[in-house]
Amino acid sequence: MTSTDTGSTVSSSAPTPAPQTGGGVAGPRINLPVSRLQPAYQQVADQLRSLIIQGELVSGDRLPPEAELGSSFGVSRSTVREALRSLASQGLIETTRGTTGGTFVSRIKPAAVTSYLETSIGLMSGTDDLTIAHLLEARDMLEVPAASLAAKRHRPEHVEALRQAITREKASRGRTGKFSEHRQFHGLIMAATGNGLLPMVADPIFRVLQTRFLNPVEAEGFWAMVDQDHEEIVERIETGDAEGASAAMRAHLTNIRSAYHD
Repeated sequence: MTSTDTGSTVSSSAPTPAPQTGGGVAGPRINLPVSRLQPAYQQVADQLRSLIIQGELVSGDRLPPEAELGSSFGVSRSTVREALRSLASQGLIETTRGTTGGTFVSRIKPAAVTSYLETSIGLMSGTDDLTIAHLLEARDMLEVPAASLAAKRHRPEHVEALRQAITREKASRGRTGKFSEHRQFHGLIMAATGNGLLPMVADPIFRVLQTRFLNPVEAEGFWAMVDQDHEEIVERIETGDAEGASAAMRAHLTNIRSAYHD
């Protein structure tokens, strides 16, 4: 039995859309049952989203035409269009025009992930669901082991970039510039780990702490302490002292907690 746009069910034996590669070669067909629990367009969107997340559809794959998707799900083309609009608003698919155009699974950029996380964490922060204590704890859990990894995996250019960041931080005037260089320094340590996921996860936490929880004034000697801490961390990383680098980072994060308020 096939569904109407008001939400019937599509039999698991109904025709199903086959993901296509950029060259248009059809992949394996997948069963896509639809129930009455949600509007039809939402069910179509949810199941296509699941296929993307599960890797059945991968970045660059072309989705079948709207008519074929509608036939597979047993819904109208207008329902398919609404489902595709929902997925596009989440950045999961994109549509291009022209002879080689169509609707494709998006190639997600790290900056887009970081921006989404920053917005989401920012909206949640300051509530019982996500307190400053949670953010600081998460930062410790990310940065302390990251310093250890950086000591083991860094390349000479990473150390040079860290030293340049310290020089800029010392030379900068005004708290905005100093905190910008401070965040840059910590981001460079994440980059030195060689794990591309760490900067994407850590940078949103840095930014939310800075924009939502920063005290209006730092204690006297705060920046001199920061510079000294940073120099210690870089020295440990440069010499490959993984244990010392993580200990120096842990001490540094403890030292700078006074910069943030509840």
